[in-house]
Amino acid sequence: MADKVVILLLNVDMEVPDNLGAPFFQAAVAAAMDLEVEIHFAARTTRLLVKGFADRLYPAENREKSIYSFMQDAHEAGVKFYACAGAAATHQLTEDNSIPELDGIRGVAAFLGAAIEEDVVTLTY
Repeated sequence: MADKVVILLLNVDMEVPDNLGAPFFQAAVAAAMDLEVEIHFAARTTRLLVKGFADRLYPAENREKSIYSFMQDAHEAGVKFYACAGAAATHQLTEDNSIPELDGIRGVAAFLGAAIEEDVVTLTY
């Protein structure tokens, strides 16, 4: 059995936030199962790491829980959040405007290194 899950958040359509809750919920569940979990934000998804952005997105029409709330739950469960270095620069993500849950900025080599480790499951969204 794997002991680590590495998630690449790349292809989700942030204009359709219905799809955004699942990666964070699944990451939180994996962390609750005592798995090490990392989410790597790439391309436009780095905007979710900017303060205030994910607060305005809701995966359901009832608007009970924002995407940011799902992100906070995952992070509190032990999930680590990493932004792609290139995407962070492109989308003006800085230390000053990032959410407190951001654990760091990493390049593609860090993601690939984590994804190809033995006993790792890699998921992409």
